[in-house]
Amino acid sequence: MRVGFIGLGSQGGPMARRIVDAGFTTTLWARRPAALAPFAGTPARRAVSAAELAGASDLVCVCVGDDADVEEVLVGDQGVLTGLRQGGVIAVHSTVHPDTCRRLADRARLRGVALVDAPVSGGGTAAAEGRLLVMVGGDSGTVAFCRRVFETYGDPVVHMGPLGSGQVTKLLNNALFTANLATAADVLALGRTLDVDPSGLAGVIAHGSGASFALGRVAAAGGTLDRIAAHGGPLLRKDARLLADLAEGAGTPAGATVMRAADDALALMAQGDRPVRGIVRGRRAG
Repeated sequence: MRVGFIGLGSQGGPMARRIVDAGFTTTLWARRPAALAPFAGTPARRAVSAAELAGASDLVCVCVGDDADVEEVLVGDQGVLTGLRQGGVIAVHSTVHPDTCRRLADRARLRGVALVDAPVSGGGTAAAEGRLLVMVGGDSGTVAFCRRVFETYGDPVVHMGPLGSGQVTKLLNNALFTANLATAADVLALGRTLDVDPSGLAGVIAHGSGASFALGRVAAAGGTLDRIAAHGGPLLRKDARLLADLAEGAGTPAGATVMRAADDALALMAQGDRPVRGIVRGRRAG
């Protein structure tokens, strides 16, 4: 299988490297040429456009920032759909709205191309070690076609159901993570006011029933959300908005507890004059 990869950032870069190291014929394209530098001396080929990359690929993996980025890469001038041959497959690893994937899948289908949504969780280190969580939505046959590539950087690779279900799963995961950030930071702050060292408290809880991945991240960041906010805040805010839109569209009251806690975390991580309070309660502030 010939694989194209677009989106060579802190997570996409290690994913692409795993594909190259696994021996797949791999073509890369980046909007920032500097992102290609780590692949110097590897067998990876370089394309001058997304369309050229697609023409040299059977499967194109896309791991860019948001919905607009995905649309630009796939359907913009010299986008993937311009060059991908009939029978090709696109895998959207970005975390975006499920409807974005469904809409793009409809456009791809007109050209004889299939699309799956396959958002990932774990970060760059997990990608480099081949242990990303890959949550896939799409036709079972198409998912099976992609699995050998996904397994170069993912363990586990889980087929969640029809197109869009991978994105819904990722958004729910991130909502719970965001909520856990708020409760973890709150517990460590409460411990500090009660004269319990936050670092020691975090170390103890890590071995107890209150342990969570979020607690470890907060503890590593000094016991507050300040350091997490700079990079993680905007991404988690984006995902909370997407989930709020889904919940509002479904008219469901379910998830109110986790949504309120996630909202609290986003409020704690607010930057500048961009309000976050209420965005996961259907009020779309900011």
